Amino acid sequence: MEICRSSTHFSPINLRFDQTFTFRPATVRCEVKEFPELSTGDQMFILGMGFVGKFFAADLKNKGWVVRGSSTSTGKKKQLEGLGYSAYAFDANHPQDEVLEVVKNHTHVVISIPPLKGVGDPILCHEGLLESALKGGRLRWLVYLSSTSVYGDSGGAWVDEDYPVKPESEIARARLAAEEQWLCFGQNLGIAAHVFRLGGIYGPGRSAVDTILKQGPMSKGQKARLLKDYTSRVHVADICQALHASILHPSPGKIYNIVDDDPAPREEVFEFARKLVEEKLPGRVYAERGEQVLVSEKPSKSTKRVSNARMKRELGVTLRYPSYRSGLGCIMENMAPMS
Repeated sequence: MEICRSSTHFSPINLRFDQTFTFRPATVRCEVKEFPELSTGDQMFILGMGFVGKFFAADLKNKGWVVRGSSTSTGKKKQLEGLGYSAYAFDANHPQDEVLEVVKNHTHVVISIPPLKGVGDPILCHEGLLESALKGGRLRWLVYLSSTSVYGDSGGAWVDEDYPVKPESEIARARLAAEEQWLCFGQNLGIAAHVFRLGGIYGPGRSAVDTILKQGPMSKGQKARLLKDYTSRVHVADICQALHASILHPSPGKIYNIVDDDPAPREEVFEFARKLVEEKLPGRVYAERGEQVLVSEKPSKSTKRVSNARMKRELGVTLRYPSYRSGLGCIMENMAPMS
């Protein structure tokens, strides 16, 4: 994809089982790959410290980085402060100059804020203000965390970063528009800007194993994903690996698919997760039998299989969890039972 071409104009984007055991994630021993030390002057700001943002922040903090970030509410801000981070409640509808000034003084930025219906990218709604605020600052690298949903349905074919994009939903179209805008933003300011298209994200506390143990009903989105022949996913630790690799080897304007080697049906993944759970708690039945009928009631949808060849070739990433099997196995192994 070219960077800074004329922007495409889109319409406004205006577990049910009575358990006797509870579980908590133990200290995760699934470390990410070590990379060379970075300058002590490097500082990271994470716009949107959700699941990926908090995981990456903890990894950076352990490596000696200064890390700050934003949240959408004062409540989440307090939670982040409780974890030891300097955090800011950032209202994209009314961006505060002092927050933008803080971002300006950082060398690296991760944008992990999804688009909103009826709004689009909430940060880029104020692109002019953001560009003016950051001009002349220390910022030299940024990455926008996007989604493989921008490819649409390829009928089960393998897709790479050069595959024609055809987003099918409003949010996926907004993702694609944001990708182009962030790459242009980086070029305008002379910043090494990148786009990471992430597969389905999982990790400790957010995985098929955790869903089964919680025994909660499936969401509408989860039920829809049951019908897909393939879903590409990625462990959060491998996202961190790719982020570190890009920081050390920036390639302005590049787009990378961040996925594992094993696109697989969600039903297959959950069946594997159930077996892991039952091995740890023999005799317990965790299958959501009421949901299984959904798979046979409707025809399946092929979607796509996403290639990670560029990530491996150009960033030198060796996946710690090349398949959901190794990823879920690690999560289950490090999940400590509590009475």
